[in-house]
Amino acid sequence: MKGRTLVLIYIIILSSFSAYAQGTTRIPVVGVFPFEASGTGVNAINAADVTRLVITELRSWGFMTILEGDEAKNGEYHIRGQISRQNNRVILTATTSEARTGKVLKNSREEAPAIIEISIESFCEQITENVPYPNYLVGRWQSTINMIDGPITCIIEFLSDRTVKVQQYDTWEHNGTNSLKYQAIGSGTYTYAGYRRRNVTINNRVIQADATAGFLLNLEDALPKYKTVSRTGIRVLFDDARNSFELVNAGLPCGDNYSGSSVYPGTTVSYTKFNKIR
Repeated sequence: MKGRTLVLIYIIILSSFSAYAQGTTRIPVVGVFPFEASGTGVNAINAADVTRLVITELRSWGFMTILEGDEAKNGEYHIRGQISRQNNRVILTATTSEARTGKVLKNSREEAPAIIEISIESFCEQITENVPYPNYLVGRWQSTINMIDGPITCIIEFLSDRTVKVQQYDTWEHNGTNSLKYQAIGSGTYTYAGYRRRNVTINNRVIQADATAGFLLNLEDALPKYKTVSRTGIRVLFDDARNSFELVNAGLPCGDNYSGSSVYPGTTVSYTKFNKIR
């Protein structure tokens, strides 16, 4: 009986460590403490109003569990803020820290002539910048591109330990009347940094994105130029249900078209749109 108890304790400890190590694969729990009023020109009512606005904004994102009041201390991450007035300007400041270690993750500041003019949205983006957002890339995804000579498909699984399993990665080439398609498999790694949807300017073009990712894939049985696929700084945009995503500024390259727009609109082919299959 004693041995079983020790095994159970070990499993619980291991599970807890695993959950913490994975971090961004789950919803973080954030405790928002009541903001404090500092100095003249602001009061406890102003501080309470700001606290309510911050909590309402963060909860509307759906990316984290927000604790308030007496429960705030139970958060994995703590946000403590202050409202003050200096030179006829209202100033919001906050410190975001990791509860387990006390490590400060972010010092934030936002100011305006009046409370009503302060961008609570911008302030909330600051205070949660280094809180690990959920990794919505985890899972198995499929992308299919319909070509004149048949579809090419990518089935890829992103794991919580930032490794990749490539179940299928079709590589393709079309030149005149000749067409080649190799069905590759493989493995690799990826990076992922999630954030609240924002506008990003790349090459003078404004795009929307929910995350930035990088991919390093090693493929077997692919066309020679695609045996290694390496991409960094890829912006990822999810649908609202997070059942599909698009690589909006670049894709995972998979083919070449030397035969003109009657075969495919571009000279290069990349997987950019994926649907979740598990």
